[in-house]
Amino acid sequence: MIYANAELHNVHELLSGSGPEMLSPAADGWLRGLADDGSAAWAAADAEGLWLARIPNDLRLKLNPAAQVNALQATGCEVRFNLGGGRARLVLKSMHQPSLVEVYQGCFLCSWHTVGVEATEITIRHPANVGRLAELSRRRGLPFDAVLTRVVLPWQPPARLIALEGDLAPPRPEQTPPRRHLAYGSSITHGASSIRPTGTYAHRTAQLLGMDLMNLGFGGGAHLEREIADHIAGRADWDIATLELGINLLGGIGADEFARRVDYFVGTIAEAHPDKWVFCIDVFTCARDYEGDGKIAEFRGAVREKVRRMGLPRLIHAPGDELLTSPAGLTADLVHPSPFGMEEIAANLAALIRRKMGPQGPRP
Repeated sequence: MIYANAELHNVHELLSGSGPEMLSPAADGWLRGLADDGSAAWAAADAEGLWLARIPNDLRLKLNPAAQVNALQATGCEVRFNLGGGRARLVLKSMHQPSLVEVYQGCFLCSWHTVGVEATEITIRHPANVGRLAELSRRRGLPFDAVLTRVVLPWQPPARLIALEGDLAPPRPEQTPPRRHLAYGSSITHGASSIRPTGTYAHRTAQLLGMDLMNLGFGGGAHLEREIADHIAGRADWDIATLELGINLLGGIGADEFARRVDYFVGTIAEAHPDKWVFCIDVFTCARDYEGDGKIAEFRGAVREKVRRMGLPRLIHAPGDELLTSPAGLTADLVHPSPFGMEEIAANLAALIRRKMGPQGPRP
């Protein structure tokens, strides 16, 4: 979407109001049950700035509480613009703990900034060698034009947009990658423990493939609802999709119910886009693999069997334990990948995508 002559990439809607006004009763109750500092921040009456919703708000309010809340976190979201001269002024504030923003010229990192709970101003100017960066980008065929400024927003917590000012113009089509990667999934896709916003496995996979990312990861909220399946199926703005399926449902439903959800979720998206590549990722390596838990094998089998039954040439099963192969890639909770694990997932997933798509597939 376009705002103040800039593109808000991966942002579907801007919302105004306080934290409590963003919550349904179910989401409010879910947050109150969390024993962390972030849940208290949602109760504040602070209505300054605009919330960045990654999906339509009417859809957001139909999803489970975790997805409702975490759809307002800006993982995969960027403020993109061409700077006409002088400087741009961007003001953000973080929901609770400080968060990290990265500023790029095209593919080149220029700076990073900490955004606090009070309004934080970020001043952006072209680096002195922007012309050289742009020429190098053209000569080497880099996916982003270095004249284009990209402010990569935090993967968590929610960041609110207070102000954006300057002589700005939105990106031109040739300044961004021609192919787009849509990633759906849990907190692992959302970015948990990746630290920097460009460190998520979803972002790194798109970067390795030279593609643009649209991140629909929802921490704790990848419940495979029919509504989000219908939303993804109804979108025409992606070229490949990766669907991370299972880990948020292992503790809540049985294998039969999971298979039913996979059947609708995968079937709806793949049937709507038989010409597009869809990679179905089952459960990544986690603690249950080392505890002899048979349920995780049933969940993985449900994904594998759905892909097999559909028999579509561009619908691919991606075993999660072959993308993240070692416990050394996990954090201490034995669920979320560490930054090292994020890199392994991205490298293995990008290699799988290239291998399946063949010579005509994406390249960095």
